[in-house]
Amino acid sequence: MHITALVPRGFMNAPRLRGLAIVFIVAAVIALAACGSSNRTTICPLTNGCCPGSTIACRAPQYLYADGINGQVSGFPVNFNGTLGSPVTVSSPQASLGMAALNNSFLYVANPLSVSTGSIDAWTIDIGTGSLTTVPGSPFALGPFSLAGGLVANNIAQVVYVGDAGKIDALKADATGALSPILGSPFPAGSNIYLAIDSGDRFLFGSDTTGSGNVYAFTIDSAGALHAAPGSPFPVIPNSTVITNPSQIVVDSTGSFVYVALNASNQVAAFSITPATGALNVVPGSPFATGRSPFTLATSGKFLYVSNAMDGTVSGFSINSSTGILAPLANFPMSLRAGGMTTDPYGSFLYVSTPAIMTFSIDANTGALTEIGTPVPFGGATVLTYVQ
Repeated sequence: MHITALVPRGFMNAPRLRGLAIVFIVAAVIALAACGSSNRTTICPLTNGCCPGSTIACRAPQYLYADGINGQVSGFPVNFNGTLGSPVTVSSPQASLGMAALNNSFLYVANPLSVSTGSIDAWTIDIGTGSLTTVPGSPFALGPFSLAGGLVANNIAQVVYVGDAGKIDALKADATGALSPILGSPFPAGSNIYLAIDSGDRFLFGSDTTGSGNVYAFTIDSAGALHAAPGSPFPVIPNSTVITNPSQIVVDSTGSFVYVALNASNQVAAFSITPATGALNVVPGSPFATGRSPFTLATSGKFLYVSNAMDGTVSGFSINSSTGILAPLANFPMSLRAGGMTTDPYGSFLYVSTPAIMTFSIDANTGALTEIGTPVPFGGATVLTYVQ
């Protein structure tokens, strides 16, 4: 970055004024840096109120991508107020169980109907328009006896992980977005369908969806390879034979806690993460009661939201930042038959798939949800991903 300062003749000859000029230039550099400068954010002018204050005026384009039972994936532009604009749409796998964006440059969707081998569809993302262009070679086959389930992306190692039948596939993305297995892939695991990765790309967690249920925990090395955490797998309810059928799994925004929806027992299991090893510890009071058949989870700062498939409600909880203990929020559960759910990276909005996609603002103090904008019709989205 280069800054040109226009200074009157003789100004820099005065020591005091020269010092003021230096202070001014340094302050300008700090102000510009505070607004952000990267491949996804433009530098904000000092005159537009961005520095100091909100950076919303200079943020990069952002999109919500949805895949549904209609065989389409659509990218909805996200307005400054969180509402959604008109989408761009391409053909995609139906009723996918997993979708992930890698470095906001590539979008990947698991194809659960490709039963013989399992496969992943891939597109490049035009960050200016949200449009999708098929990556050469897509779809990418996983191999015999595979079932493509949940997806997460490791932005540091450039690796996409796929929850599979008894294993986890780790696929390296090249400069074009094309995928190929890394050394050691696939990595043994239980009947993992859903995956979660912490925000620092240090640990990967998978829910074993059968029987009483477990959570598999892994550390991730610099190449993206997985190494079982000490004690893995971890029972969702220790010393219990209750059938739980774990489904979706999430890591909170601080990277401290893991939450797992227990579809058969109407509960959410909670674990704290050991920072050095990725091993899991049961949170006091876990599991916590939800509505009937909890399925989808979404975290937003200090709040957790759970969609309950059988009773058409969403449960809301506050997350104790020290212990991970969940406490029910006031005025929840709310009546809302939700499919896929996700939040924006700032914890300000919750996006929910019903027969349409609805947008809710999140009260930062209470976790209360307030619907904003107009629901956008979409054919039964099963997975949602936010790209910025």
